[in-house]
Amino acid sequence: MQVDCFGSLTETVSAVDMLITIGKALKPWGIKGEVKVQLMTDFPERFKELDRVYLTSPAGKEIVCRVASVRYSGKAPLILFKEYDTPEKAKAISGWLIQVPKEEAVPLPEGSFYRHELIGMEVFSEAGEKLGTITDIFETGSNDVYVMKSGGKEIYIPATSEVVKEIDTKAGRMVIHLMDGLME
Repeated sequence: MQVDCFGSLTETVSAVDMLITIGKALKPWGIKGEVKVQLMTDFPERFKELDRVYLTSPAGKEIVCRVASVRYSGKAPLILFKEYDTPEKAKAISGWLIQVPKEEAVPLPEGSFYRHELIGMEVFSEAGEKLGTITDIFETGSNDVYVMKSGGKEIYIPATSEVVKEIDTKAGRMVIHLMDGLME
């Protein structure tokens, strides 16, 4: 069960894996109770479209909140939640993650993927041999690097077209070309 901002119990609509994080509530901003948001999305404009969000505390408590207004200070969104409309109330949600259901994710261009689509994906060689599972992603200047757990070790897979040959998010499957030294 989860508690919504109205104080009543509702059915849990989200296991952690059904929500994506788009920001983190920082500190109250101004006298109305707005909350400054640390962006955790490549689409900061998406905040203007929000009617409600899921807030998750560092301890895992989850609440559903209605968005009263959104404005920006530079690139940082300032959100006023209907139920946290004073600085004192807003302070209670400082440090909480701001999340939306995966179905509300902004569509990406062909060949681009969300982190949550890749983490947990099984990795296979072009010959069909199961190699491991993607456990993390590092962003670098030139290309991302996928971390694959294989047996008891981590293998770093460059996210380039020379190595990653196929990604099937529906099947949870990635096919890679085994370049010399990759599995060492």
